Amino acid sequence: MSCAQPSERRYAIYYAPRPEHPLTAAAVHWLGRDAFGRVEVGGDARPEGEVLLTSEPRRYGFHATLKAPFRLREGASAEDLEEALGGFAASRPACPIGPLKIDLIDGFFALVPVSPIPALRGFAAQIVEEFDCFRAPMDGDELERRMSRQFDEVEMTNLVTWGYPYVLGRFRFHLTLTDRVPENGRAATRARLEERFGPYLSEDYHIDTLSLFVQEHRGADFAVRSQFALKTGAALTSVV
Repeated sequence: MSCAQPSERRYAIYYAPRPEHPLTAAAVHWLGRDAFGRVEVGGDARPEGEVLLTSEPRRYGFHATLKAPFRLREGASAEDLEEALGGFAASRPACPIGPLKIDLIDGFFALVPVSPIPALRGFAAQIVEEFDCFRAPMDGDELERRMSRQFDEVEMTNLVTWGYPYVLGRFRFHLTLTDRVPENGRAATRARLEERFGPYLSEDYHIDTLSLFVQEHRGADFAVRSQFALKTGAALTSVV
């Protein structure tokens, strides 16, 4: 088996609840895949006679984006990035999220905070800026793919500067659950999501871990490489 070329491999810094958390178990069952590398399971997101609603979130794994996927710049290594992430985690306390709710964002369903949490945006901005030194500039193909969608001036500036449009003032914390759902299927999908995730939404959540995800090559699933506890920097898991 040939290894992926380094230029193909992408990394991302995500928030993902710990693998033993009940919310993770619910998401694994819903998406049909566990990014922590445990046994594959059959997802429950395919209504009879309808196409799978979770192809994109399944590929990326259950997460909230903090630093969007990027290739490593020349001279940087995954070990360097991992060490820096552990050090960052060791220096920061957990960031509050609060209870969650199911919401529709641009046609897809996600879990979002019930109440606005200003600290979340600042925390995410720190990660975007702190780890940008590891990011290789986007090549022409990457930029072309990104620009296939329409962005406003702020989003375009973010894309060029940080490699992702939805950062800083445009950041919105969310844990994605579905692909875009047609309008005529949204009520039924929301009802199924409420049934699946309702028991876990009232917890007072915090970003208490940071996870480094890796995608070995374009089209591959993202998997957790390592996870670090906030304030301690302790490595909680090493999967890949």
